[in-house]
Amino acid sequence: MNDQNTEEQAADAARVSPAAAVQGAVSKRARAPVRQQANRRKFIRSTVMIGGVLGLAMLGYIPVASARKSRLRPPGALEESDFLSSCIKCGQCVQVCPVAAIKLDDIDQGFGVGVPYIDARQQACDFSCDAVQCILACPTGSLTYRKPAAVETRPGMLLAQPPVLKAKENDPEPTLNLKERIGVARLARPEACLAVQGKGFSGQARGADFRGRLRYVAVDRWKPVRVREHPYQRDLCDLCVTECPIKEAIRMDESQAADGSKRYRPQVLEQCVGCGVCEMICPVAPAAIVVDHREPWRA
Repeated sequence: MNDQNTEEQAADAARVSPAAAVQGAVSKRARAPVRQQANRRKFIRSTVMIGGVLGLAMLGYIPVASARKSRLRPPGALEESDFLSSCIKCGQCVQVCPVAAIKLDDIDQGFGVGVPYIDARQQACDFSCDAVQCILACPTGSLTYRKPAAVETRPGMLLAQPPVLKAKENDPEPTLNLKERIGVARLARPEACLAVQGKGFSGQARGADFRGRLRYVAVDRWKPVRVREHPYQRDLCDLCVTECPIKEAIRMDESQAADGSKRYRPQVLEQCVGCGVCEMICPVAPAAIVVDHREPWRA
Protein backbone atom coordinates (compact mmCIF):
# COMPACT_ATOMS: atom_id res chain seq x y z
CA MET A 1 0.00 0.00 0.00
CA ASN A 2 2.76 2.41 0.89
CA ASP A 3 4.56 1.67 -2.33
CA GLN A 4 1.41 2.46 -4.26
CA ASN A 5 1.02 5.88 -2.53
CA THR A 6 4.60 6.67 -3.24
CA GLU A 7 4.14 5.92 -6.92
CA GLU A 8 0.99 8.12 -7.06
CA GLN A 9 2.82 11.04 -5.39
CA ALA A 10 5.66 10.67 -7.83
CA ALA A 11 3.19 10.68 -10.73
CA ASP A 12 1.54 13.81 -9.34
CA ALA A 13 4.89 15.47 -8.97
CA ALA A 14 5.70 14.60 -12.54
CA ARG A 15 2.45 16.15 -13.67
CA VAL A 16 2.95 19.36 -11.63
CA SER A 17 6.57 19.93 -12.42
CA PRO A 18 6.10 21.19 -16.03
CA ALA A 19 3.58 23.81 -14.89
CA ALA A 20 5.77 24.91 -12.06
CA ALA A 21 8.65 25.13 -14.44
CA VAL A 22 6.63 27.34 -16.78
CA GLN A 23 5.51 29.58 -13.91
CA GLY A 24 9.07 29.96 -12.73
CA ALA A 25 10.15 30.93 -16.21
CA VAL A 26 7.37 33.50 -16.42
CA SER A 27 8.36 34.95 -13.04
CA LYS A 28 11.92 35.27 -14.22
CA ARG A 29 10.82 37.03 -17.40
CA ALA A 30 8.51 39.38 -15.39
CA ARG A 31 11.39 40.71 -13.38
CA ALA A 32 12.78 42.67 -16.32
CA PRO A 33 9.66 44.94 -16.81
CA VAL A 34 9.52 45.57 -13.06
CA ARG A 35 13.12 46.77 -13.09
CA GLN A 36 12.38 48.94 -16.13
CA GLN A 37 9.39 50.54 -14.38
CA ALA A 38 11.47 51.17 -11.26
CA ASN A 39 14.22 52.76 -13.35
CA ARG A 40 11.65 54.86 -15.20
CA ARG A 41 10.18 56.13 -11.92
CA LYS A 42 13.66 56.93 -10.64
CA PHE A 43 14.43 58.85 -13.84
CA ILE A 44 11.17 60.82 -13.57
CA ARG A 45 11.87 61.70 -9.93
CA SER A 46 15.37 62.84 -10.82
CA THR A 47 14.07 64.93 -13.71
CA VAL A 48 11.44 66.58 -11.51
CA MET A 49 14.02 67.35 -8.83
CA ILE A 50 16.41 68.86 -11.36
CA GLY A 51 13.57 70.90 -12.87
CA GLY A 52 12.58 72.13 -9.42
CA VAL A 53 16.12 73.21 -8.60
CA LEU A 54 16.42 75.02 -11.94
CA GLY A 55 13.01 76.61 -11.40
CA LEU A 56 14.01 77.94 -7.99
CA ALA A 57 17.24 79.23 -9.47
CA MET A 58 15.27 81.08 -12.16
CA LEU A 59 12.99 82.58 -9.52
CA GLY A 60 16.09 83.96 -7.92
CA TYR A 61 17.32 85.34 -11.23
CA ILE A 62 14.06 87.00 -12.32
CA PRO A 63 14.19 89.71 -9.63
CA VAL A 64 17.81 90.40 -10.48
CA ALA A 65 17.02 90.72 -14.19
CA SER A 66 14.03 92.98 -13.65
CA ALA A 67 15.47 95.07 -10.82
CA ARG A 68 16.85 97.50 -13.39
CA LYS A 69 13.31 98.79 -13.86
CA SER A 70 12.64 101.70 -11.53
CA ARG A 71 9.43 102.19 -9.62
CA LEU A 72 7.47 105.28 -8.67
CA ARG A 73 7.34 105.13 -4.89
CA PRO A 74 4.68 106.75 -2.67
CA PRO A 75 5.13 110.37 -1.56
CA GLY A 76 7.81 110.94 1.05
CA ALA A 77 9.81 107.84 0.08
CA LEU A 78 13.48 107.69 1.03
CA GLU A 79 16.11 107.13 -1.63
CA GLU A 80 15.69 103.68 -3.17
CA SER A 81 18.38 101.81 -1.22
CA ASP A 82 17.24 103.30 2.10
CA PHE A 83 13.60 102.73 1.19
CA LEU A 84 14.09 99.05 0.36
CA SER A 85 16.13 98.42 3.49
CA SER A 86 13.70 100.13 5.88
CA CYS A 87 10.27 99.20 4.46
CA ILE A 88 8.80 96.24 6.36
CA LYS A 89 6.11 95.58 3.71
CA CYS A 90 3.29 96.02 6.22
CA GLY A 91 0.88 97.46 3.66
CA GLN A 92 -0.40 100.25 5.91
CA CYS A 93 0.14 102.84 3.18
CA VAL A 94 -1.91 100.71 0.78
CA GLN A 95 -4.85 100.57 3.16
CA VAL A 96 -5.14 104.32 3.76
CA CYS A 97 -4.82 105.51 0.13
CA PRO A 98 -8.26 106.90 -0.86
CA VAL A 99 -7.78 106.22 -4.58
CA ALA A 100 -5.94 102.88 -4.18
CA ALA A 101 -2.93 104.27 -6.02
CA ILE A 102 -0.41 102.29 -3.96
CA LYS A 103 0.21 98.65 -4.88
CA LEU A 104 2.61 96.00 -3.57
CA ASP A 105 5.35 94.61 -5.77
CA ASP A 106 5.43 90.93 -6.75
CA ILE A 107 8.42 88.61 -7.12
CA ASP A 108 8.82 89.24 -10.86
CA GLN A 109 9.01 93.01 -10.48
CA GLY A 110 12.38 93.49 -8.78
CA PHE A 111 14.08 93.12 -5.44
CA GLY A 112 11.30 94.89 -3.55
CA VAL A 113 8.87 91.98 -3.18
CA GLY A 114 5.88 93.30 -1.22
CA VAL A 115 7.23 96.86 -1.31
CA PRO A 116 4.75 99.64 -2.21
CA TYR A 117 4.84 101.40 -5.57
CA ILE A 118 2.57 103.50 -7.81
CA ASP A 119 1.72 102.79 -11.44
CA ALA A 120 0.75 106.32 -12.43
CA ARG A 121 -0.75 105.35 -15.79
CA GLN A 122 -3.23 103.05 -14.06
CA GLN A 123 -3.88 105.11 -10.93
CA ALA A 124 -1.96 108.20 -9.93
CA CYS A 125 -1.71 109.83 -6.52
CA ASP A 126 -4.03 112.85 -6.62
CA PHE A 127 -3.62 113.73 -2.91
CA SER A 128 -7.30 113.13 -2.21
CA CYS A 129 -6.26 112.50 1.40
CA ASP A 130 -5.12 116.15 1.79
CA ALA A 131 -2.58 115.15 4.45
CA VAL A 132 -0.52 112.52 2.59
CA GLN A 133 -1.88 109.76 4.81
CA CYS A 134 0.52 107.12 3.49
CA ILE A 135 3.30 108.99 5.29
CA LEU A 136 1.25 109.16 8.48
CA ALA A 137 0.56 105.42 8.28
CA CYS A 138 4.18 104.34 7.70
CA PRO A 139 5.57 102.90 10.96
CA THR A 140 9.26 102.83 9.98
CA GLY A 141 10.01 106.21 8.39
CA SER A 142 10.38 104.70 4.91
CA LEU A 143 7.85 107.37 3.97
CA THR A 144 8.57 110.57 5.83
CA TYR A 145 7.72 114.25 5.83
CA ARG A 146 11.31 115.18 6.63
CA LYS A 147 14.40 113.01 6.22
CA PRO A 148 16.90 112.65 9.06
CA ALA A 149 20.06 114.65 8.52
CA ALA A 150 22.11 111.49 8.00
CA VAL A 151 19.94 110.29 5.10
CA GLU A 152 20.90 111.30 1.58
CA THR A 153 18.97 113.97 -0.32
CA ARG A 154 20.00 114.27 -3.94
CA PRO A 155 20.22 117.67 -5.64
CA GLY A 156 17.01 118.59 -7.43
CA MET A 157 14.76 116.42 -5.27
CA LEU A 158 13.88 119.13 -2.75
CA LEU A 159 10.91 121.30 -3.69
CA ALA A 160 11.60 125.02 -3.93
CA GLN A 161 8.59 125.76 -1.74
CA PRO A 162 5.76 123.80 -0.12
CA PRO A 163 3.36 122.61 -2.84
CA VAL A 164 -0.08 124.20 -2.86
CA LEU A 165 -2.88 121.67 -3.30
CA LYS A 166 -5.54 123.12 -5.59
CA ALA A 167 -8.33 121.45 -3.62
CA LYS A 168 -7.12 123.27 -0.47
CA GLU A 169 -6.38 126.59 -2.14
CA ASN A 170 -9.09 128.40 -0.17
CA ASP A 171 -8.26 126.71 3.14
CA PRO A 172 -6.29 128.48 5.87
CA GLU A 173 -3.39 126.09 5.21
CA PRO A 174 -3.39 125.16 1.51
CA THR A 175 0.04 123.52 1.32
CA LEU A 176 1.00 119.86 1.47
CA ASN A 177 3.52 118.74 4.07
CA LEU A 178 5.83 117.43 1.38
CA LYS A 179 9.46 118.43 1.08
CA GLU A 180 10.68 116.29 -1.80
CA ARG A 181 9.36 115.23 -5.19
CA ILE A 182 9.01 111.55 -6.07
CA GLY A 183 9.72 112.20 -9.74
CA VAL A 184 9.16 114.81 -12.40
CA ALA A 185 6.82 114.92 -15.40
CA ARG A 186 8.17 115.12 -18.94
CA LEU A 187 6.54 115.57 -22.35
CA ALA A 188 7.98 112.36 -23.78
CA ARG A 189 6.00 112.27 -27.05
CA PRO A 190 5.30 115.85 -28.18
CA GLU A 191 4.33 114.62 -31.65
CA ALA A 192 1.41 112.70 -30.06
CA CYS A 193 0.27 115.50 -27.73
CA LEU A 194 -3.15 116.83 -28.78
CA ALA A 195 -2.29 120.30 -27.51
CA VAL A 196 0.86 120.43 -29.62
CA GLN A 197 -1.26 119.41 -32.60
CA GLY A 198 -3.75 122.16 -31.74
CA LYS A 199 -6.54 119.61 -31.21
CA GLY A 200 -9.32 119.48 -28.67
CA PHE A 201 -10.76 116.52 -26.84
CA SER A 202 -14.28 115.26 -26.22
CA GLY A 203 -15.49 112.27 -24.20
CA GLN A 204 -14.00 109.91 -21.63
CA ALA A 205 -10.30 110.63 -21.20
CA ARG A 206 -9.26 106.98 -20.91
CA GLY A 207 -12.28 105.15 -22.29
CA ALA A 208 -15.24 103.31 -20.78
CA ASP A 209 -13.16 100.49 -19.26
CA PHE A 210 -10.71 102.66 -17.34
CA ARG A 211 -11.02 102.19 -13.58
CA GLY A 212 -8.84 105.09 -12.39
CA ARG A 213 -10.27 107.77 -10.11
CA LEU A 214 -9.70 111.45 -9.47
CA ARG A 215 -11.00 113.96 -6.98
CA TYR A 216 -13.11 116.47 -8.86
CA VAL A 217 -13.64 119.25 -6.34
CA ALA A 218 -16.61 120.63 -8.30
CA VAL A 219 -18.33 117.26 -7.85
CA ASP A 220 -17.29 116.15 -4.36
CA ARG A 221 -14.14 117.21 -2.56
CA TRP A 222 -14.03 114.11 -0.39
CA LYS A 223 -15.14 111.40 -2.77
CA PRO A 224 -12.96 110.59 -5.79
CA VAL A 225 -14.92 109.89 -8.98
CA ARG A 226 -14.08 107.40 -11.70
CA VAL A 227 -12.55 109.21 -14.66
CA ARG A 228 -14.90 107.41 -17.05
CA GLU A 229 -17.84 109.02 -15.24
CA HIS A 230 -16.50 112.52 -15.84
CA PRO A 231 -16.36 113.17 -19.62
CA TYR A 232 -14.61 116.24 -21.02
CA GLN A 233 -15.32 118.77 -23.71
CA ARG A 234 -12.27 120.86 -24.59
CA ASP A 235 -11.61 122.94 -27.69
CA LEU A 236 -7.90 122.53 -26.90
CA CYS A 237 -6.78 119.51 -24.89
CA ASP A 238 -5.30 120.74 -21.62
CA LEU A 239 -6.22 117.90 -19.26
CA CYS A 240 -2.67 117.53 -17.96
CA VAL A 241 -2.79 121.17 -16.83
CA THR A 242 -6.32 121.43 -15.44
CA GLU A 243 -6.34 118.07 -13.64
CA CYS A 244 -2.91 118.46 -12.03
CA PRO A 245 -3.61 118.64 -8.27
CA ILE A 246 -0.62 120.92 -7.55
CA LYS A 247 -0.80 124.64 -8.26
CA GLU A 248 1.78 126.00 -10.71
CA ALA A 249 3.30 122.59 -11.41
CA ILE A 250 2.47 122.64 -15.12
CA ARG A 251 1.12 125.20 -17.57
CA MET A 252 0.18 125.46 -21.21
CA ASP A 253 2.60 127.67 -23.11
CA GLU A 254 1.42 129.43 -26.26
CA SER A 255 3.73 130.39 -29.09
CA GLN A 256 3.43 131.59 -32.66
CA ALA A 257 4.66 129.58 -35.62
CA ALA A 258 6.35 131.02 -38.71
CA ASP A 259 3.06 130.97 -40.60
CA GLY A 260 1.39 133.03 -37.90
CA SER A 261 -0.61 130.14 -36.42
CA LYS A 262 -0.64 129.49 -32.68
CA ARG A 263 1.14 126.54 -31.13
CA TYR A 264 0.64 125.10 -27.65
CA ARG A 265 2.83 122.95 -25.47
CA PRO A 266 2.56 121.69 -21.86
CA GLN A 267 5.42 123.08 -19.81
CA VAL A 268 6.41 121.29 -16.60
CA LEU A 269 7.46 123.66 -13.80
CA GLU A 270 9.66 123.28 -10.75
CA GLN A 271 6.71 122.73 -8.42
CA CYS A 272 6.01 119.36 -10.09
CA VAL A 273 6.09 116.68 -7.39
CA GLY A 274 5.84 113.71 -9.77
CA CYS A 275 2.38 112.55 -8.65
CA GLY A 276 1.58 111.18 -12.12
CA VAL A 277 -1.92 112.62 -12.62
CA CYS A 278 -0.87 114.13 -15.95
CA GLU A 279 0.29 110.71 -17.15
CA MET A 280 -2.90 109.02 -15.98
CA ILE A 281 -5.29 111.53 -17.54
CA CYS A 282 -3.50 111.89 -20.89
CA PRO A 283 -6.05 110.63 -23.47
CA VAL A 284 -3.54 109.39 -26.06
CA ALA A 285 -1.95 105.96 -25.88
CA PRO A 286 0.83 105.58 -24.99
CA ALA A 287 0.69 108.71 -22.87
CA ALA A 288 2.34 111.78 -24.37
CA ILE A 289 3.43 112.97 -20.93
CA VAL A 290 5.01 110.66 -18.37
CA VAL A 291 6.61 110.80 -14.94
CA ASP A 292 10.28 109.95 -14.67
CA HIS A 293 10.57 107.99 -11.43
CA ARG A 294 12.92 109.36 -8.78
CA GLU A 295 14.26 111.95 -11.20
CA PRO A 296 15.27 115.40 -9.86
CA TRP A 297 14.22 118.75 -11.24
CA ARG A 298 16.51 120.08 -13.94
CA ALA A 299 15.94 123.64 -15.11
